Amino acid sequence: MPKSPAKPRKSANRADKTGAGRSAPAGGLSIVVPVYNEAKGLPVLHERIAEVARSLTSKYGLAVEVIYVDDGSRDDTFRVALALPALSLDVQAIGLSRNFGKEAALLAGLDHCRHGAVLFMDGDGQHPPSLIGTLVSRWLDDGYDVVYTAKAHRENEPFLRRQGVAGFYWLLNWRARLKIPEDAGDFRLLSPRAAEALRQLPERNRFFKGLSTWIGFRQVRVDYEPAEREHGVTSWNVWSLIGLSIEGLTSFSVAPLRVASLLGVLLAATALLFGLWIMLETLLFGKDVPGYPSLVVSIMFIGAVQLLMIGVLGEYIGKLLSEVKGRPVYVVAEHSVKETKQDVPRTAGAE
Repeated sequence: MPKSPAKPRKSANRADKTGAGRSAPAGGLSIVVPVYNEAKGLPVLHERIAEVARSLTSKYGLAVEVIYVDDGSRDDTFRVALALPALSLDVQAIGLSRNFGKEAALLAGLDHCRHGAVLFMDGDGQHPPSLIGTLVSRWLDDGYDVVYTAKAHRENEPFLRRQGVAGFYWLLNWRARLKIPEDAGDFRLLSPRAAEALRQLPERNRFFKGLSTWIGFRQVRVDYEPAEREHGVTSWNVWSLIGLSIEGLTSFSVAPLRVASLLGVLLAATALLFGLWIMLETLLFGKDVPGYPSLVVSIMFIGAVQLLMIGVLGEYIGKLLSEVKGRPVYVVAEHSVKETKQDVPRTAGAE
């Protein structure tokens, strides 16, 4: 793992084992913003975050920093992040060596946080910075350790997408001891002890929504209305959302394996009943059972189910292989830190 310019501390958590140094948890807040091709909208977003940081410092005496993690953007996102001023909060800009995915970018930000509490939000402007004050209030004033947001409704989304989301959460939570809140997003705040617990989780195939729920502590939901994108277009399409759903299911749930087992039991029971029916028809009524069409259909159906189940097993075996290899989740190419007092970047080269 890459090293942060912050002074390292000794600890038994996973991040320290990988070399990502952090100062001791303090009464501050680190805002982690993964960005991908957000060069046009990033300055406006930064202004809004800086305005919120000023109000938090004034109200709570809270030291605030923002960490922009560029996940291998193809535009000038990292250059724009390097140029952002540190007027009311410290600014870190982390450039990953290539596109590792959002989960890896979130982990990179978590590893480089220099304050105790951590807040995750998207860089496309759809997570309103004005809501940060509410999340902080639920943490400091109400004593919650995990404050997560969820869409108030999905009325403006297509019917098929709403049904797909509902099906995903149903399968994810089916017969699970720990239920992941439906429609919960990555826009959430973790108290210092919750953030430290999240750092201790060692897996490389991460699903932050699930892991943030798994750690426990006092959690509360805050509904919000997502804002419209002001710049660019989303990089998410139907196939990428399906891929993300499969990644989340296989990283955090064994529901697909349970479905495979139940499907096997169902097929076995169907075959038994069908065999009994054929025997009764032959013995009692003397009917000949048509052979070729039913045989072909049965073979094709069973073959398709077998291939599907092999694919499900393959997903889990792939996860095991990734964990066994032990490759780093991300690689940092550049890392810059601006502090409010100096507003001069300290840049670390390729790590």
